[in-house]
Amino acid sequence: MNSSVSTAADRRHFWLFMLFALLFLAAGIGLRDPWPSDEPRYALAARQMVESGDWLFPHRGTALYADKPPMLMWMQAATFEVVRNWRIAFLLPSLLAGLMTLALTYDIGRRLWNPRVGLFAAGALLSVFQFVYQVKRAQIDPLVMGWITLANWGLLLHFLRGPNWRAYWLGCFAAGLGVITKGVGFLALLMFAPYLFARLRGWEVTRTSHATLRWLGGALAFLAAIALWLVPMLLAAHARGTPEYAAYVHDILLHQTAQRYAQSWDHGQPVWYYLPIVTLAWLPMSLGYIGAAPRWVRDLKARDARILLPLGWAALLLLFFSIPHGKRDMYLMPAMPMVALAVAPYLQEMLAARWLRTTAFAMALLFGIVLATFGLLALSGYPPRAIERLVEQRDMGDLTNKLWYMLAAVGAVFVAAALWFRTRRGVHALLAGIGALWLAWSVWACPLLNDSSSSAGVMRKVAGIIGPDAELGMVAWKEQNLLMADRPARDFGFSRPVPQQFADAVRWQALSPKTRWIFILDTAIGDCVDRARATPIGHANRRDWWLFRADALVPGCVPSAQAPNGGDPGAD
Repeated sequence: MNSSVSTAADRRHFWLFMLFALLFLAAGIGLRDPWPSDEPRYALAARQMVESGDWLFPHRGTALYADKPPMLMWMQAATFEVVRNWRIAFLLPSLLAGLMTLALTYDIGRRLWNPRVGLFAAGALLSVFQFVYQVKRAQIDPLVMGWITLANWGLLLHFLRGPNWRAYWLGCFAAGLGVITKGVGFLALLMFAPYLFARLRGWEVTRTSHATLRWLGGALAFLAAIALWLVPMLLAAHARGTPEYAAYVHDILLHQTAQRYAQSWDHGQPVWYYLPIVTLAWLPMSLGYIGAAPRWVRDLKARDARILLPLGWAALLLLFFSIPHGKRDMYLMPAMPMVALAVAPYLQEMLAARWLRTTAFAMALLFGIVLATFGLLALSGYPPRAIERLVEQRDMGDLTNKLWYMLAAVGAVFVAAALWFRTRRGVHALLAGIGALWLAWSVWACPLLNDSSSSAGVMRKVAGIIGPDAELGMVAWKEQNLLMADRPARDFGFSRPVPQQFADAVRWQALSPKTRWIFILDTAIGDCVDRARATPIGHANRRDWWLFRADALVPGCVPSAQAPNGGDPGAD
């Protein structure tokens, strides 16, 4: 069947799928606070937008934050204005982006093939480990994926089922929204490359004549989306006229875009870094590559542009992000929906293949045995060393047994699913176990890990020690510390050298020595604080934290030069 017409049953199946996706992806929202490394940064900037009323320029404490455009922070602030709860609001943009991506993936599959293929494409995407993990986090990448998928939706409908100029213009506009979200939204326009190839080689794609102005309308739509943020930001920065705002403009328009791509300075990885990502992190969808590959070759030889365009675009994205030295696994997220779309037409046939059912069954059984064994060994007092180190870093104390029970329980679900569904329905067994794993992570593990991961426990302890009437200053702090503080805290810059932060904090404290406390990273204390008079707060995010009042300072001491940004260049 190759019809995009949806019956009442097709529509019912789609809405049931979306309801399941909503419940599955939303599980756990409201049970945790933002976790490093990125979540507290964006949530803090969003909260400061709401509190200050300045939505054009994100701040990290007192300093401007120029690493990313403000789209995610706008959406977090806007959702807070609706729900009035930060624990919910900070995760909603990712959830909405994930649901939008699933719906668009379904719709592309429905329109290019039929509703069943659309459902297979969306279902394959929802099964991917990395997709679920990232959509359950408050980072920029799910939102970028959503905008780029919307852009690809518009371009594919125009290129393959057009002419559809409204879809084309919307796609170009969505690419512009992707630019003001992270800068890489323009990559959606790489879809022109496989389209032009197919058109020049005589494949079945949309052909237009005397439509130059309409094609140029896409460029205008793309620039119009960017202008929604760029023009007001430039005008406001010029009006404020300070070096700080001039530096912000230079940083966000040049340093964080082309310069960062050409001279990536962090997250260095080899050129083949993404190959394990698209195979292991994209499980179980990546199992479909084995059966899809010969079918891709067959259909590409038959000049099927429905395979060429999404698959060719995903390959170009992979190439683009493989070139620079700096790489991160989430950079490829926009390619996931297109790969799911390219795999989906063959999934029904592949699900009947013995090799796939047996492989999925074996994976479910293996995952179950490994997880259950780890959990039972840990409960018996013999946790694997890697897990033991994680617990030590997180300073979890008495909560660890609850985690071991969770591992054992999830392992038991995997094994039970494998035994129940058996080899004949091995894919069902694997998906059931994966679903149990994500639900346990969302509603069981996240609340247990929250205090140490978010610094909520440390900052709650700070509040108990200094009392409700004290003032709090921060030196060598991280975003989660300022975010989770129970009162407005004074910071002395984020990226400034620690000695400068320390000197300014000490001068601030001297103005009211009895009521002002300084919260400081262990490695930033140096020789100028008598630790016997200071108060150790505890361990969070792999760091130790202290509090001190003015009487703990060593008279006349000058802090020595220390590492910038909290004396701890490592990631959270």
